[in-house]
Amino acid sequence: MIKAEDIVDDGKPIAKLRPAGSFTLKVAQQPAGPFEVGAEAQKPTMRDALMTGLLVIYPAFAAVAAILAGLFLRGAGGV
Repeated sequence: MIKAEDIVDDGKPIAKLRPAGSFTLKVAQQPAGPFEVGAEAQKPTMRDALMTGLLVIYPAFAAVAAILAGLFLRGAGGV
């Protein structure tokens, strides 16, 4: 029978599971993601406001355009 030790033998320690009763949490060693507050929180800039506005307004215009296109195509089919 092939074991994991037979396949992976690069000298690095193999990850082990922690005991079920252990509640010790380790601090994350990676930087905060785009939706997490980092340690160096910055004030919003004009660029942030512009991007937020575009992300809100563009889908609204796209929805109105899709409705108008649907109404136009519905009327064009009856000719």
